[in-house]
Amino acid sequence: MNHYGTARTLVFAYALATAVAAFILLLSGGLVTSKGVGMTVPDWPNSYGYNMFLFPLSRWVGGIFYEHVHRLIASGVGLMTIILAVSLWMAEPRKWVRVLGYIAVATVIVQGVLGGLRVTMILDELGIFHGMLAQAYISLLVVICIATSRAFATGGARWRWHAPGLMRWVVVLTILVYVQLALGATMRHEHAGLSIHDFPLAYGQVWPLLDAGQLSAINAQRIASGEVPTTLGHIHLQMLHRLMAVVLAGLFIVYLWKARRAAMGVRIASRWWAALVVLQIALGAWTVWSNKAADVTTAHVAVGALILFLGVAQCFLVGSFSPRAAQLKREKETLVPA
Repeated sequence: MNHYGTARTLVFAYALATAVAAFILLLSGGLVTSKGVGMTVPDWPNSYGYNMFLFPLSRWVGGIFYEHVHRLIASGVGLMTIILAVSLWMAEPRKWVRVLGYIAVATVIVQGVLGGLRVTMILDELGIFHGMLAQAYISLLVVICIATSRAFATGGARWRWHAPGLMRWVVVLTILVYVQLALGATMRHEHAGLSIHDFPLAYGQVWPLLDAGQLSAINAQRIASGEVPTTLGHIHLQMLHRLMAVVLAGLFIVYLWKARRAAMGVRIASRWWAALVVLQIALGAWTVWSNKAADVTTAHVAVGALILFLGVAQCFLVGSFSPRAAQLKREKETLVPA
């Protein structure tokens, strides 16, 4: 029998708290980008020459508030991640789970450095990598939460995640979701605003085919409205993001149908996945119609992240409890001398 004691229960609870804190950090970062205040504190690791943790409350105003709070939350999440790794080292008997904790510490350190370099080097490209690494880091925390749960550690969740033939679907969909999030992050960090203001059409067309003269007229109107000019590259990037959303919606419908006879956990997860995709598409449309309102845009980012995390969780659970995984585990156990 797999022993699961109080210490491991506490580690699971703490891992869950760390994941929640990291998700709050993601929301905070989304607000910083959505409000366009990512460079309101121009130095790092200090804040206007002050030690970050001693920055006067009287100066937490406007965009500085969002950027500075994001830094403070990030520092807290980094400390929580280190404590999580130490907790796993002390209480977790499985080496591979402990290694995940160490990887989480390395990832959060790199993430913090990327965030700082984004400020000091003023490179939008670093902002894209910073955002995408955040998604990967929280995905890792999701796996740690599952791995340290009683149901997983004792094998009690095995019967819920039997999904013959669906593993490839889950993996491919999760990868495509990550690619879609990368496209969205690129759009956000290009600081080009909305290159297309109508939806579901684009400049009145299914796919805008614009010549240089039409683009010049569009940019003249944008400048008159106080917007930054756009380019054909930005327009096509946003159209690619829309096209990927349509492709993903179709694939999720197919997956939902295929998962209808899978084990209970897979069926429930597939329904939640589909529901979040529907919500995400609605938020994407609302983002356009609201001219990228900060709260709507941040909600769009948050739901996209939840879709990714649910996909990662399914990949881990379906893969862990697949017949092939069980066979490999039995073969490994036979090689270990009694």
